[in-house]
Amino acid sequence: MSDSDRPQELPARLLTDPEMIDACRVRDFTRVFRLVKTKAGIYPSMVARRCELTPSRVGEVIAGRRELRHMDVIERISDGLRIPGHMLGLARRTWETPQALAVAEREAPQMPEPAQQTPASLPGPDADSILALATRTNLNAATLEAFRSSIEDYWRRDDQHGGEALRPAIVGQLRYVVGLLKERRPPAIQNSLYDIAAELARLTGWTYFDSRQYNQARVYFTEALELAKEIDDRQFMANVLACMSLQATYQDKPADSLALVTAAQDQARSARGTTPRVLSMLSMREAFAHATRGSRDATHRAITEAHRHFEQIRDSDPDPSWVTYFDEPKLIVDTGIAHGRLGEAATAEPLIADALRREERTNHRGRALHSFWLARTQLDQGKLDQACHTAMQALEPASAVASERVSGHLREFYDQLEPHRQEPVALAFEARLRELLPPVSGSLHP
Repeated sequence: MSDSDRPQELPARLLTDPEMIDACRVRDFTRVFRLVKTKAGIYPSMVARRCELTPSRVGEVIAGRRELRHMDVIERISDGLRIPGHMLGLARRTWETPQALAVAEREAPQMPEPAQQTPASLPGPDADSILALATRTNLNAATLEAFRSSIEDYWRRDDQHGGEALRPAIVGQLRYVVGLLKERRPPAIQNSLYDIAAELARLTGWTYFDSRQYNQARVYFTEALELAKEIDDRQFMANVLACMSLQATYQDKPADSLALVTAAQDQARSARGTTPRVLSMLSMREAFAHATRGSRDATHRAITEAHRHFEQIRDSDPDPSWVTYFDEPKLIVDTGIAHGRLGEAATAEPLIADALRREERTNHRGRALHSFWLARTQLDQGKLDQACHTAMQALEPASAVASERVSGHLREFYDQLEPHRQEPVALAFEARLRELLPPVSGSLHP
């Protein structure tokens, strides 16, 4: 029997799912088999092997053409899928005894018995328990800290180079951590694993969003929400909803953007201990949503609220790690971008320029995005030379990061230059563009 077919504990969230509880209570194995497939990844062929049933019989049950009523079959299903006996109206199964209690009991000495032949396809119960122990991952505080450190490193490298190349590693780690959640662990460790898995799912969604692969981004953002909901981390749920709101602004869906950020703020307000920094970040995302809709007064109110919350930040605040990026330069540049989205270029320009002077130079994507925003506000005011000079400076960080969002902002600026295409400064920018970013410039208008 392969590792994937060996009996394992079902995820706690499946065993506590009301639909699963009801299906087991009435012994509706059509629903049970479908649920273990969709929510635990145990496919019909695996069900057949674990429960010592034929694949055709399992297929008939799933199709609703056959019922399973014999007690010995129900017991095999309980044991093979590790469904606790009481859920199926059975006595407590032997494997339900916690391992700690089982090893605490002393065994009476026994005389060796003649070896008995067992089927080669199935290990005995003792070997099964030993194999389960051997594959169980031992987690401690150091292991969890290693996971968190790797996430911090992923985010840092994402800022510097973009996340597309990192995505396979991030997804692999996400699936590994989700797999660890299937084992029973102390609540503190289990909650930490949910927290880590949620952040990995959000990071994966972010890499797809940055690549403008919006459908895939939504899938992973939704998974992040589900994982955070398992531990009732409402601040983190607010963060994920805020990411989805930002994505909606890029998709030109202002109504969706506003609905998502409003939901994010509701989650944050209902959470215990939400910090001013989190509330400030959410207010700024609200400002983006209003600006995308062209609602000037609402945008200004949201900006004012973002600054009010930011002024309340204290060094002692227990900020979640995922919001520490929202520092004063980020507040200022986002304020400028919100004004820029409204067409208030004269207000936006000095704010974005000030933030750029204070930003980390290693954040290539941020510097590229913000420089193109600055160039656009300058061009909107008729400052052609200054705009092209700013955009020229943005090309270097843009060339260092693989980000379709950055490329999109570059295309927008390039299109804005259309009326000035023959001006010497515009020609110089285009020459530099083709030199540094030939794949991108090839997709632009010649």
